[in-house]
Amino acid sequence: MSLNSTPSADRLHISFFGKRNAGKSSIVNAVTGQDLAIVSETLGTTTDPVSKAMELLPLGPVVIIDTPGIDDEGELGKLRVKKSYQVLNKTDIAVLIISADEGISDEDKKLIERFKAKNIPYIIAYNKSDLKNIALSGENEILVSAKTGENIFELKELIGKLSKGQENNKHIISDMLEENDVVVLVVPIDAAAPKGRLILPQQQTLRDILDCHAISVVTQDTELKATLDSLARKPKLVITDSQAFARVSRDTPKDILLTSFSILFANYKGNLRLVVEGVRVISELKEGDTVLISEGCTHHRQCGDIGTQKLPALIRKFTGLNDINFEWTSGTEFPDSLDKYKLILHCGGCMLNEREMKYRLKCAQDEGIPITNYGTAIAYMNGILKRSLEIFPSVSNIID
Repeated sequence: MSLNSTPSADRLHISFFGKRNAGKSSIVNAVTGQDLAIVSETLGTTTDPVSKAMELLPLGPVVIIDTPGIDDEGELGKLRVKKSYQVLNKTDIAVLIISADEGISDEDKKLIERFKAKNIPYIIAYNKSDLKNIALSGENEILVSAKTGENIFELKELIGKLSKGQENNKHIISDMLEENDVVVLVVPIDAAAPKGRLILPQQQTLRDILDCHAISVVTQDTELKATLDSLARKPKLVITDSQAFARVSRDTPKDILLTSFSILFANYKGNLRLVVEGVRVISELKEGDTVLISEGCTHHRQCGDIGTQKLPALIRKFTGLNDINFEWTSGTEFPDSLDKYKLILHCGGCMLNEREMKYRLKCAQDEGIPITNYGTAIAYMNGILKRSLEIFPSVSNIID
């Protein structure tokens, strides 16, 4: 996979924070060598987080995020500050920009405490060093100037140093395969499928299979039986879109391993054991309980949408309850408080980076709210969860 085609969710997320007019946007432009962010003397020019996927040497593929000022004022300003703090949830490396001629503020100190609480590696960059030279007190501090370019290269080198060990070295499936193993990918093409392409988890799984020199066969659920009958060699594994789980399980012989893209991604960038433990709460739901359905991406809701229509209908059918309340979030939105929910049902998280996905899981865990994901829930309600986890022996043994 080339640097330019690396999905944003698999890129290092580098976020720039600071007060209004500390020079965040100017530093972002200097570091990237692009006019990525609008620069102005007007306070609060950056009103929303601005993200750009790019290649940044010597780091490689990254996402650069410029955020609104953490000292913004008024009701609208509070919303902008909240947006800035939300960016922390997906930040792998934070760069705090402080104006050297003003020094560190209470807002800066509060943000540093948040970096530490979330275990986010961070750098303090004192901008406008051309106006004032100050003494530094730590290895993660640096004097820079967006105006003169002083120490911009050194800032990038410092970011690169912090990036060591940040890479996700886990595999989606290739570490469970051997060369020439046959894997069948089941990709239903329906009204919700994007025209002319596969969705991201399907693309990434296919590439991971190819990288380990296994053999991949792609088919639709309606052709799966014919596909299996046509193969000269028995596949080691069938991976399906969760929506087709029931049919695919019926058409896949019991001596062939079966799982879903969603379950693979729960293991790849989340906590598979946690979502498997959480799924049993579906059987414990009662009338009036509220379930949060959360998706990491934003997309146009179509007829038959899995999150807003199919899953609620399946849960009501499985539980026999009609008075379950459902709420939805998408994209970067995730509730600050989860105590109103009996269960959280999350998508596979293919559009979220590992840090943000694990942040959401940790939020649920900290508040004692069970959380599971689409594929795990669908397999559970179709009575095939244990089968779909056979590829993960350490987890499948917790299912009755």
